Amino acid sequence: MPSVRTIGRILARHGLLDGRVRVRRRAPAPGWYLPAVREGRAELDSFDVIEDLPLEGFGLCQVFTGRALLGPAVGAWPAAHANTTAIVEFLQAHWRGQGLPAYAQFDNDTRFQGGHNHPDVVGRVMRLCLALGVTPVFAPPLQQGFQGMIEHFNGLWQQKVWQRFHHASLAALETASRRFTEAYQERLARQRPDAPPRRPFPASFTPDWQATPQGQIIYLRLTNGHGTVKLLGHEFLADPLWQHRLVRCEVDLDAHQVRCYRLRRKEPTEQALLSTHAHRLPARRFLIAPAKTKPASRARARPELG
Repeated sequence: MPSVRTIGRILARHGLLDGRVRVRRRAPAPGWYLPAVREGRAELDSFDVIEDLPLEGFGLCQVFTGRALLGPAVGAWPAAHANTTAIVEFLQAHWRGQGLPAYAQFDNDTRFQGGHNHPDVVGRVMRLCLALGVTPVFAPPLQQGFQGMIEHFNGLWQQKVWQRFHHASLAALETASRRFTEAYQERLARQRPDAPPRRPFPASFTPDWQATPQGQIIYLRLTNGHGTVKLLGHEFLADPLWQHRLVRCEVDLDAHQVRCYRLRRKEPTEQALLSTHAHRLPARRFLIAPAKTKPASRARARPELG
């Protein structure tokens, strides 16, 4: 008597099985949601924060990390508090040494976006990027894959630096982190000789927080059941037929427009324009709220209004 597997192969050979077979498609190219990055013409730097690492005799520390998508630029900066002020300083120091990318990607933390309690808030990190001609990109909330590269680097840093050595102080941790990132960058430089060029950092640059933001801000979002997306504290209609789907929303601060583009992983090259909305940021003074007094191990980022 034939076995069950033999019977199954016979039925499959004659097309008599009605079970649905999962279609496995090839993953899209890195940075597929940005056409210039997908084609290898522009560089994307991703940044994140590793939070609440217990350091003996010090308390909880945080690590601000960054890695380029196509090139070898990497960095990891331990600090007592990775708040907005520290992140702005780390970004300037990193880009002075590595050069400026075309895009900088972050998650939706208030340290990167600014406060969420008021609409049309453009925080200091976004203002720094726009002043340097770098387009900030914000990953969609609760969606996997978009932050995979920087999360992989975070795990590698913890494995090679945090878990491998005993760090007597924050300065010792900084030394070990710098030694690892320099060696890792040399390795990536040998593996990626054809990385996109990076622009030089301006020689005499001082951020002006009161300057009117110019350029573009990109939000990757998932539409709701009505085909709308929420960004900058407002709801914009992408397409009533494009429900629970990915879109790329480009906030053009010069043209005062919000453009929504369709995104599909199985068709990464087809990103049709869904809708265009007129939107202008209000002219108001940029305010930085004073930091609240908290224990050193539990201090959080300072909210910003502007």
